[in-house]
Amino acid sequence: MPSSALRQRGLTIGYIADRTGLAPSAIRYYEDEGLVTPDRNESGHRRYDRSDIRRLSFVMISQGLGFTISEIREALTDLPENRTPNKGDWARISRRFGKVLDDRIEQMQALRARLDGCIGCGCLSLKTCSLYNPKDKARTRGQGPRYVMGDRSDEI
Repeated sequence: MPSSALRQRGLTIGYIADRTGLAPSAIRYYEDEGLVTPDRNESGHRRYDRSDIRRLSFVMISQGLGFTISEIREALTDLPENRTPNKGDWARISRRFGKVLDDRIEQMQALRARLDGCIGCGCLSLKTCSLYNPKDKARTRGQGPRYVMGDRSDEI
């Protein structure tokens, strides 16, 4: 590690950017969002902990999986502030995110099955289409694409 990356109070934003692949502006944005909290040295420059590399990597991965900044921030509140997170700390977050991912996978598989059925059905008729929603009857079940979310047209 270059000696200029380490200062008296931690890692520079440039070093964190090199390690994570994030632009410094993205790192500052994540700071504004409360996802990392660097110290400031006497000159006012940000200084990061080594554990911030893992935090920011977690943020990048989580966003890639479709989690919002708010959801990520909430998950990170479970990490300790007085020590580097350990395997158990990350496992708790993983279990929570795993449940959400399992639910999303189930939804995507159901959607794929419905799309496969529609594309391959050949009915070419809205009268026999299981996803057709005449007179917006599906609205009685709530907001959103009700049939894609699991409601069946023959139940409405």
